[in-house]
Amino acid sequence: MVTTEVIGEGLTFEKVWAALMENREQMKETDRQMAETDREMKESAKRLDKQLGKLGNRFGEIVEYMVAPNLIEKFSEIGLSFQETSNNKVILDKDGTFLFEVDILLENGDKALLVETKSKPSTEDVNDHVERLIKMRARADLKGDKRKFLAAIAGVVMTDDVRNYALKQGFFVIEPSGETFTILQPQGQPREW
Repeated sequence: MVTTEVIGEGLTFEKVWAALMENREQMKETDRQMAETDREMKESAKRLDKQLGKLGNRFGEIVEYMVAPNLIEKFSEIGLSFQETSNNKVILDKDGTFLFEVDILLENGDKALLVETKSKPSTEDVNDHVERLIKMRARADLKGDKRKFLAAIAGVVMTDDVRNYALKQGFFVIEPSGETFTILQPQGQPREW
């Protein structure tokens, strides 16, 4: 036989146990609600990231459309002659699998210049572009393409750090200047891939 021991005035073991069980159920419900809130916040963050990514791409497209029409002429002024230009050029591997996209590709028989356009480039954007060029070189080697590949980064807002970093990496830097844009040449010879 179970005896009920009185704990304090009017409290019994059964009452305390019942209160603990009720509290346990409330805690489970609170945990469930917190998990649901966390899931909803993660979904909202994903949607926001996607929307911001689209907005960032739109600004990059603006830079691209500002620069592309006169790019061949501007590079000609600094001694680089290109005959062909392509925007948003998709590069596939030998199996037809997507490798990457080039915002602007300038080409002639000996060289190709891959231009990355950003509203506000970062050093990470420069590093990503180096990776693109490495992939481009590897793909070209597989196809027997002996052209040299050059790099440029274009941006509306370019910090001194990013500009200097890009130039040290052997990139051409393209920036707005009044109603047109200027091309800064890398220190020494442009890097070739």
